[in-house]
Amino acid sequence: MILDELPVPIVLAPLAGGPSTPRLTAAVGEAGGLGFLAAGYLTAEGLRARLDETRALTRRPIGVNLFVPGRPADPEIVARYAAGLAEEAARTGAGLGEPRFEDDEWAAKLDLLTAAPVPVVSFTFGCPSPEVAGRLHRAGSEVWVTVTREDEAAQAVAAGADALVVQGAEAGGHRASFVDDPADRGEEMGLLSLLQLLRAAVDVPLVATGGIATGAGVAAVLAAGASAAQLGTAFLRCPEAGTAPVHRQALASSAPTAMTRAFTGRLARGIRNRFMHRYGDDAPVAYPEIHHVTAPLRRAARAAGDPDLVNLWAGQAHALAREVPAGELVGLLAAETDASLRAAAARLRRE
Repeated sequence: MILDELPVPIVLAPLAGGPSTPRLTAAVGEAGGLGFLAAGYLTAEGLRARLDETRALTRRPIGVNLFVPGRPADPEIVARYAAGLAEEAARTGAGLGEPRFEDDEWAAKLDLLTAAPVPVVSFTFGCPSPEVAGRLHRAGSEVWVTVTREDEAAQAVAAGADALVVQGAEAGGHRASFVDDPADRGEEMGLLSLLQLLRAAVDVPLVATGGIATGAGVAAVLAAGASAAQLGTAFLRCPEAGTAPVHRQALASSAPTAMTRAFTGRLARGIRNRFMHRYGDDAPVAYPEIHHVTAPLRRAARAAGDPDLVNLWAGQAHALAREVPAGELVGLLAAETDASLRAAAARLRRE
């Protein structure tokens, strides 16, 4: 497996929606980690172009992350929520986008990745069918599935997952849950609790993600049974990332985070702002329809540097993100991880 071959047990989270770039993916890979490209929100042709650019920058293994399509939302529910945003649209002059359901060019992207395979294809927002996993296996790709609870893990392993990305509630950005249903969510589980439960329940490698920003955090999840740590927020301030300036500024603060559906209609963690506070309680489960509705507002706010209308996705430890090149960050994390593990071993020997 790729995880057994990594010089450094660090995986770059996909970071769909702007921060993901070929330069960032390549830099993490060249430093010894595993770089991922986000396919989410791209067309299949856009993904092809980014794959070509990344392959020109590095010969190291890379991964691609796909969004598993969901189901259309009730148009009346979406329309009511959109009507409540009229004041914001008028204030910014940006207008609102048209709500629409689409599958993120699922079939075309699968065709691309079976014709021009990458070492790893990971999935978010659901579990690929055994048939899809089989297609990718035959093309030579490993299949990773992101999970947030035990029943999802069992389903993913049964479908043919080679590894699980275990997402704790501390993670920034969208929850990877197979079904975004408030009535069925229960308690959002923290990373270490979930990691321990899954290590006892499944017999595939685990990649831990959520709130990891330092080598000490990487060491902690390795000690708890993970084969590697996946970091996203920690890389958002790197110069290779496509993170918007207003987002970079917010990441450098100690502002608290919260879960919300206000921006996209799907549960996600970001830095608290006025939009989340005002509309979070009203936002229905309606992804990607609400994502398309709010897109013009968010685009205008990023251009204007207004943090109160931007989805400032960030994990709970975002204040620890460092503004250094991605390759340097991987090196720092590797050294910190080694030091933390050595210190823990020394303490155990003393005891």
